[in-house]
Amino acid sequence: MAQQDGPNSPSRQGSLSDHRMSMVEKGPFCSAHCTCGWRGPARRARSLARDDAKGHLQG
Repeated sequence: MAQQDGPNSPSRQGSLSDHRMSMVEKGPFCSAHCTCGWRGPARRARSLARDDAKGHLQG
């Protein structure tokens, strides 16, 4: 059975204070990483990586 990302999935459980975002740069790419284990896609634009992070926090 495949795991589904829903409101009760491990990546969404807990309060927003449990989620700490950081930006990780590798060469020309940047991605958002969260302490819950979520990782955004590699982006060339930091602004897009920040938007991915905001989307993760808003759920």
